[in-house]
Amino acid sequence: MSKKDKEKESVSQQETTQAPQEEAVSQAGTAQAPDSAELTAALESAEKAMAALKEKEDQFLRLAAEYDNYRRRSQKEKESVWNDAKSETVLAFLPVYDNLERALKQETADEAFKKGVEMTMNQLREVLKKLGVEEIPALGETFDPNVHNAVMHVEDESAGENTVVEVFQTGFKSGDKVVRFAMVKVAN
Repeated sequence: MSKKDKEKESVSQQETTQAPQEEAVSQAGTAQAPDSAELTAALESAEKAMAALKEKEDQFLRLAAEYDNYRRRSQKEKESVWNDAKSETVLAFLPVYDNLERALKQETADEAFKKGVEMTMNQLREVLKKLGVEEIPALGETFDPNVHNAVMHVEDESAGENTVVEVFQTGFKSGDKVVRFAMVKVAN
C-alpha cells in the first residue's frame, strides 16, 4: 500500500467515526431543547396537579373544621344531658327535703328525734351543695318572676314594694337553671 492509500483509508475511518458522533450531538441538542407544545403540555399538567392539590387541601380543612364542630357539639350535648339528669334527680329528692323542713318546724318533746332530723337535713344539704344545687334566696328579697312563684299577695305597709314576706316552698337552682321555683307570698 502506498502512502496515499493509507491516508485515504485513515480519512475515511475518521469520517465514519465522526458521523455517528455528530448525529448523537444533534439528537442530544433536540432532547435538551423541547419544543413549545411539550412545554405547554407540561405547564398544563402542573397547573392541573396544583388545582387538585388545592382542592384536596380545601377538603381536608373542611373535614377538620367539621370534626371540630362535631366534637364541641357532642361535648355540649353530654354536659346538657348530665345537667338535665342531675336536675331531675334533685327534683325527685325535693319532697324529702320539704318533709324534713316541715319536721324541723314542728315542736316536739323528743330532743333525740329532733337532733336526728337536723342531722339528716344537714346531710341532704351537703349532698345538694356537692352537686352544685343551691337554694334560691327568697325571704326579704325583691320578687323576681324568674326564680319566684307568687301564690299569694298581701298589703303590708311595713314591707317594701314587691318584697317576699313568706316562703311556702324553698326553690332550688343548679347553675343558671332553676330546678324548682320558690313558692312565695309577696307584699304590696
